[in-house]
Amino acid sequence: MSDYLNDAERAKAALDKVSPTMCLAKWKQVSFHLPTGLNNSCYHPPLHKIDAEAIKLNPSALHNTEQKKQQRKKMIEGDRPSECSYCWNIEDTGNMSDRHYRSGEPWAMGKYDEVVDAGWEGDVNPSYVEVNFSNVCNLECTYCSPQFSSTWAKQTERYGAYSTTVPHNAPEHFAGTIIPNREQNPYVDAFWKWWPDLYPELKHFRMTGGEPMMDKNTYRVFDYILENPKPDLHINTTSNFSVEPALFEKYMDYAKRLCTGETVEHFMQFVSVDTWGKQAEYIRPGLDFERLQKNVERFLTEIPGRNSVTFIITMNNLCIPGIQDFLKWVIKLRAKYSTTYQRVWFDTPLLRQPQWQSLQIMPESYAWNLEQVLHWMEDHEIKEDVHEFVGFKDFEINKMRRDIAWMRSKHPNLNIKRNKIDFYKFFVEHDHRHNSVFMDVFPEMSDWWSECKYHAESV
Repeated sequence: MSDYLNDAERAKAALDKVSPTMCLAKWKQVSFHLPTGLNNSCYHPPLHKIDAEAIKLNPSALHNTEQKKQQRKKMIEGDRPSECSYCWNIEDTGNMSDRHYRSGEPWAMGKYDEVVDAGWEGDVNPSYVEVNFSNVCNLECTYCSPQFSSTWAKQTERYGAYSTTVPHNAPEHFAGTIIPNREQNPYVDAFWKWWPDLYPELKHFRMTGGEPMMDKNTYRVFDYILENPKPDLHINTTSNFSVEPALFEKYMDYAKRLCTGETVEHFMQFVSVDTWGKQAEYIRPGLDFERLQKNVERFLTEIPGRNSVTFIITMNNLCIPGIQDFLKWVIKLRAKYSTTYQRVWFDTPLLRQPQWQSLQIMPESYAWNLEQVLHWMEDHEIKEDVHEFVGFKDFEINKMRRDIAWMRSKHPNLNIKRNKIDFYKFFVEHDHRHNSVFMDVFPEMSDWWSECKYHAESV
């Protein structure tokens, strides 16, 4: 058993001493979406609003919101907060969930006593922080929205909402909810006010987007760290790795300096990409897959010190045909760059919204296809007693197994017929807006496309 899986097992036992629904991430992890003044802990529950008045007096109220404290109270008392349904659904299939995996990581389990002592009412500083300073982004991924992508916002301003059952990404829905990057943002101001107190507590700091390479706050963080080295800090960014060359050069220069000496413990580069080649580009309009590949190779070749790349593969129904080809590339990268430690990772979080891109609406044949990928991964499992980095870890295999189990579980409120209709309507309009043809990119999904078309045209 790997250390990661073992730590999750130990975390489960420790959490159960408090309650069967306890999760350290509700205290020690937070994701901030500052353009909209929203946050969640961890990233699975729905986002909720930060109190703009409370942060004027106490900037830590960016994290310690009253709503979050009520969810903490439920966890301590053994209730299941409904906002954490992602984990409850996984656990109800007999698998461990991110509640166990996240709580088992050192940044969380190392603060177990602090969390227990704080209870549900106390203010705590998180040790794992994700922050989105801006929605400025050069991509418009199919499952994204204007609140996370300025390019999406421009598209909906031009064309309007998608004609799905509930109009999708309607510009009026987002009107007044997103603070433009050019305007003063009280949530960003509160963050920088809190930053000197927060920074000493951090173990992981991750910048997301939008696209962090396009945001000035990213480089402000980098400059602060260079001036105030923190050898126990894991600095992370999440990027599409497909920005213009001049911007990438600027970013690489900062990364090289951060990874020189003992400025930080580790630099983790998260790269968001869901499948292979042209299909990846279809899911993420604006992505240049070849540029992404070259930039990944450059990062792994040129950045000194301890650093790694983690691919974030958001498990949606369009990633199924090409995911094995993508994982074959992961193995090639591991063989080339992982010599003394693992430098190439991947994660497979599940997409839940929009439902028409969910794994759960797909026929059993698609679950069978993913199962063949799982068997291939099992055939290439890395054994724990062997010093080897080429293949798959047990927890990577377990997460794929978990994803398939969730895919087959079929949520009771899931209207599959309606989502087939919305799938067809969305991607017909998507093709119109992006001058693409679904069947040219996904010929292996012809039966599925025909079925969705039939239902959409029979309404």
